[in-house]
Parts: sequence; structure tokens; C-alpha cells
Amino acid sequence: MIGITRRRTLVAAIATGMLASPRLRAQAPQRLRMTWWGGADRARRTNEAIAAYVKRNPALRIDTDSVGWNDYWTRLATQVAGGNAPDLIQMDYRYIFEYARRNALRPLDEFMPDPLAIGDFGAANLDSGRVDGKLYGVAMGLNSTAMFFDRTAIEGLGLAVPDHTTSWAQLAELAIAVTKKANRRGYWGVQDAGYVEPAFEVWLRQRGKRLYDDAGKLGFARDDVAEWFDFWDKLRKAGGSVIGEVQALDKGTPETSVMTTGRAAMTFSHSNLLVAWQGVNKNRLGMTPFPRGDRHGQYYKPSMQMSIAATAANPQEAAKVISFLATDPEAGNILQVERGVPPSARMRGAILGQLDDMAKAQVEFISLIADKVSPIPPPPPKGAGENEQLIRRVYEKISLGQSTVPAAATEFHTEAARVLERA
Repeated sequence: MIGITRRRTLVAAIATGMLASPRLRAQAPQRLRMTWWGGADRARRTNEAIAAYVKRNPALRIDTDSVGWNDYWTRLATQVAGGNAPDLIQMDYRYIFEYARRNALRPLDEFMPDPLAIGDFGAANLDSGRVDGKLYGVAMGLNSTAMFFDRTAIEGLGLAVPDHTTSWAQLAELAIAVTKKANRRGYWGVQDAGYVEPAFEVWLRQRGKRLYDDAGKLGFARDDVAEWFDFWDKLRKAGGSVIGEVQALDKGTPETSVMTTGRAAMTFSHSNLLVAWQGVNKNRLGMTPFPRGDRHGQYYKPSMQMSIAATAANPQEAAKVISFLATDPEAGNILQVERGVPPSARMRGAILGQLDDMAKAQVEFISLIADKVSPIPPPPPKGAGENEQLIRRVYEKISLGQSTVPAAATEFHTEAARVLERA
């Protein structure tokens, strides 16, 4: 089919010992099927890791298959419905609840700690794969929200760069100081993040609130929105953040970011995107957690997980494969951080010396926030994507002088609730 990137690889170990033994030659190899979404680099690394595992286990044969994100979920749904699901399934956090509750995935608790030796993941990372108290997915990589900053620019102005101790009030002070010291037309300290939903979510969680509750309804009040909008409205008017007409040109990509286009020294994104951001910025970038609050607002998010199909004929062997990919240094040196930073502390330590500076920064960031994260929220409800666009449209009315903070807060809270009701 045109437009679909499809790569199928058969990994076997005949040449690694099976021909040498008549007894092994007479036995039919155990067989597993594994599927994931991703590009060519992920396929290459994954197949190399699988080949390394099979070399250790020559009686095993693993068929691997990968396609792009959009085609992956359509095909997987068809396979599951037809009772032909692969044994090993790369799973996403937004879908794991659905597949687990449809009894399409096998609980993994029985395989811990042997062969699934993932005890060093930490409670937060293990819980990200739990559905209704049972473990259905093993995180293969982690990321979290992060603040990126132009280290070259900020230090060049004689100012201290932000770090994990920086509060929201201190961020505002730094942003204003950057604008004043730079004294450059069309340049500000920080992007106007009044519409950035991940930043709003962290800010809410720091105050004991949530973006969405367990029932999929809004987890915050109209006054919470007003306070958030007001923080950024005041910072913009004080000269610390980008004006509305300029911020509106930022489309949320590294290339269009106000930091990349030379309009701001600080912005908000996700830790796994640091390499992409550095690739389009000449100045040296840095990364730090979001400004701190009264509670921990950030959380680890699994970039992807590995699950076992409920129909797997040999789940014990499948669990061994997952354990190898997630915890073994040999696999780690092959996979590195392509799927995100490994949740295993042992794995992170093993690969650190193999990484370039930007990849190392991702690993160090994940380690830095280990004691500064709170439990991951449930997957967003239907309608959440529409609300992510809604907050931008509503907030931009404030930044462009077309609405007030009280009016915009009421509009967003009211309409966001309606979106969830319609979904």
C-alpha cells in the first residue's frame, strides 16, 4: 500500500549452533512474533537487539514486523479481533487501558521478578503499565515535560540559568531580567505559555488539582484557569514573555518555536525532544524541570510499552525477551535512547558512556527528577485533543487584546466541559 513503511525481518539462530548438534537440529524451534511502530532506525536497532537475544537462545525464532504509527493501530485491532495477535506487542499509554480491559493483553505480574526483572524501574514507572491493579505493559522508554533554555544567551547576559529549584515567581523574574538585559527589539525572556496544556497540567498538579479526573471530567475549576491565564497575562505585560502577535507564529514545532526563531530565551517542551531542538538551534541549549510548586507536578510518561498478547502460546519466553530488551546492558547499548530513556537505573548506567552529549542530557534529566515526580494520571478522555486546541484559541484572545482574563477563563472552562460531554 502506497505510503506505508513496512519492514519484515526473520531472526533465526541456525548458524549460531543449531547445525552443530543433531539433537538441536531435530527439534523445531520455539517461535514468537513481535510487532512495533516506528521508523527505519528503530527497526534496525530492534532487530539487532533481537538477534543478540536469539544468539544466546539458539532454539528460539522470532519474527519481527513494524509499520508506521497510523497503520499500526488499524492492523493491530484487526489482528486482535481475528485472534491472530503477535505475541509481543508494542503498546502506547493511551491505548493500554482499552486493550487490557478487552482482555487482549496478558497480565505480567506472574513473571516478576523472574524472568521479568524490572524491580529497579521504580513504583511510578511500574504503575504506568498497570490497569486496574495489574501490570500489562513494561515501559521501554521514559520522558517528561521539560523547560528548554538558551544557555549561551542567558549566561552571556551574566544571568544564572534556571534549574530544578526555580519557582514560577523566579521564572518570571528571570524572564523580565533577560528581556531588559538583552535590550533587543523583538526579543523576550520566555515564550508566552498561557495556552501550553502540558504546562497548565503541571501547574494544576502542583496545586493538588488535575486536568481530568478519573471519570474523564474536568479536574479543575474556572478560577484555576483564571489564575493561570493571569500569571502569563501579567508576565507579558511586564515585558517578560513574547507578545501575542509573535507567539501566534509558534506552531509547537522546534523549527517554529520562538526560541529557534530568536524571539525568546526559554520555552516548554518534552525531554525526549531535546536533540531535535538542539539540531535547529545554533546556541547551546539546556534543559531543566518545569518551575517548582508546593507539590510535585511532573510525572514520568512511558514513550511506549511492551505487552504480551493474551493469546501468546509461550508467554514465559515472551517475558524473557521483554526483560532482555528492558534491562540487559547488551540490549541497551544497541537500543540506546531511541525509544526514550530506559526506566531501569542499571540500564541507564550501562549506556551512559555510549551516548552523545544531548542523549546524555536526556538520561541525566530523567535521573534528576526521579524524586520530583508524582503518579501518572489516567489516559486522557475522548475530547482531550479538542480541548488542547481550545485552550490555545481562547488564550490567544487575551494575548491579542481581544478578551479579558475573567471572560476567557469562563469561556474555556465552560466550553471544555461541553466538549467532554459531547465526546
